[in-house]
Amino acid sequence: MTIREITIAKLQQLSESLLQEMTDFIDFVIHKHQVKIADTQPDETLVGKWPQWFEAVDSLDVSPPEAVSNYQ
Repeated sequence: MTIREITIAKLQQLSESLLQEMTDFIDFVIHKHQVKIADTQPDETLVGKWPQWFEAVDSLDVSPPEAVSNYQ
């Protein structure tokens, strides 16, 4: 028997109230894994924006702050 067949056999033994709970749990598990997949796949617009950001930062003119000698 495959894991799918074993799971279906177990589900067939449950009462209607427990089936509703299992349906809710299955929905939760599916949603959780869809969120994980979405989090691990970078957004294409962000992938394109990173090189633009690095180019902009690399072209910034950075000068050291002026020294202040106001001792009181």
